[in-house]
Amino acid sequence: MSGLVAAFDPHKFVKQMVATGFTEEQAEMQVNLLTDILGYQLSTKADVAKMDTHVLEIQRDIKALDARIEATKADLQRDIEAAKSDTIKWTSGMFAAQTALIIGAMFTVMKLNQPPAPLPYVAPPAQELRLPAPPPTR
Repeated sequence: MSGLVAAFDPHKFVKQMVATGFTEEQAEMQVNLLTDILGYQLSTKADVAKMDTHVLEIQRDIKALDARIEATKADLQRDIEAAKSDTIKWTSGMFAAQTALIIGAMFTVMKLNQPPAPLPYVAPPAQELRLPAPPPTR
């Protein structure tokens, strides 16, 4: 209220109200109401300075939050890159393993579907050929 006293003189206001026909009690009630209204709705230099201080503190806090957000973004980006790399390595390994499994299964199926290898030829036992016996010599 100290900032308002210089701009608003309650004593002068009461004197003018009484001079125009108000009672002193009515004039004082008007001054009290007006002083309350002005006190709540007007800002003093101290109020503005306090508000400026709060604004500066809020701006400082916002800058600190922005820095923390940027650091968090950078951490998340590194984590995402690491996850990508791990996923690519894991997927490549699984692809190689599946390829080897498929090739192995194909060779197994091909081997099972081949006709059995022919047995080596074994000639039947040779028959003994006998010539007819020569006639007895006499």
